[in-house]
Amino acid sequence: MEKSTAIGIVLGFVSVFVGMVLKGAPITSLNNPAAFLIIIGGTFSCLFTGFTLEQMRNFPRLIKKTFQSPPRQEKAELLKLFVELSQIARREGILALENKLSDIHDPFFKTGLGMVIDGMDPDFVSDVLDAELQVMQERHAEGMSMFTQAGTYAPTLGVLGAVVGLIAALGNLKDIDKLGHSIAAAFIATLLGIFTGYVIWLPFANKLKILSGQEIAQKRMIIEGILSLQAGDSPTAIEAKLMVFIPQTERDALKKEGE
Repeated sequence: MEKSTAIGIVLGFVSVFVGMVLKGAPITSLNNPAAFLIIIGGTFSCLFTGFTLEQMRNFPRLIKKTFQSPPRQEKAELLKLFVELSQIARREGILALENKLSDIHDPFFKTGLGMVIDGMDPDFVSDVLDAELQVMQERHAEGMSMFTQAGTYAPTLGVLGAVVGLIAALGNLKDIDKLGHSIAAAFIATLLGIFTGYVIWLPFANKLKILSGQEIAQKRMIIEGILSLQAGDSPTAIEAKLMVFIPQTERDALKKEGE
């Protein structure tokens, strides 16, 4: 589980609720169905208008993804695997790598290595893997844009909700007690709009961006490793090429392991 997402959401709710109490704002003021309808319902109505039904079906899955740790190999493990594959290829030939395909669970990695074993042209292999990576990036960008748009709509709908509430408040000008309550209720919509936009939707978009960047970097490392295997590079050369994808702190740890 990606604990940072859960921690952020919980801290967001705690900060707002405790802040309201410290400011003397009654928590009961959040019992405002109209505000929730305008903000939550309005945000999703904008999303349904702006995206296709097929795209919206992915919305719950994308939320779930922000709470899950990405199922990917560590870059250090990938480096060791490519060095091992290059040693086998130099000792027994590239066709010997076919026995290692069953040990690889990443479909992207498996596809690329399979094409190399089949003896396909290096340019073709590179083009196919680059195209697959490009499609993945576009798919990720589509998912991120849904949350970015939600984060844009929600605060604006909060202003709309406040305006609706103030219109209702103007009908109670003769009753000072009701007037104060109506004005307070009007700004609950603004609170909800800003909270959902800046504490939920936009952070979700940023988390998806980070996860996407990590996956893309890993896929680029795999492409470089596969093309190096196909070129017949030595284990030392492959290790030097792939080491650039690994953060300096991890490089130091790998060097200590090798000593």
